[in-house]
Amino acid sequence: MESPIERIKLSQTAKDQLTKLKRSTKIDQWNILCRWAFCRSLAESTTPSPVPIPQDSNVEMSWRVFGGEMSDILLIALKQRCHNDGYPTDKETLATQFRLHLHRGIGYLAGDPNIKKIEDLIELAVKN
Repeated sequence: MESPIERIKLSQTAKDQLTKLKRSTKIDQWNILCRWAFCRSLAESTTPSPVPIPQDSNVEMSWRVFGGEMSDILLIALKQRCHNDGYPTDKETLATQFRLHLHRGIGYLAGDPNIKKIEDLIELAVKN
């Protein structure tokens, strides 16, 4: 499945938050933490605030690197979430909603004082 999102570039704030998560969880790959963050945001019932997000860090990856073997599933989840929230599923809307969900999820994970190791991420996923 072809993704409407080609490249993903994080904000400096998100990079700093992921760096903290990398230290505490020992997950050393940006894309894996970004997948956790994206799914964390999708699990919320509210829509992310439509705020501008700068692309001012040096962390950048392709959609395929972000999603890995799950890239098609993650794209379907994004499209379904947009549909559920009443948004169209055109390329621009999908890209915007993806960035908003990704950055919101990074903020949620980084701000959660209970996430101190990888097992805490698993516990968070299992209880939801």
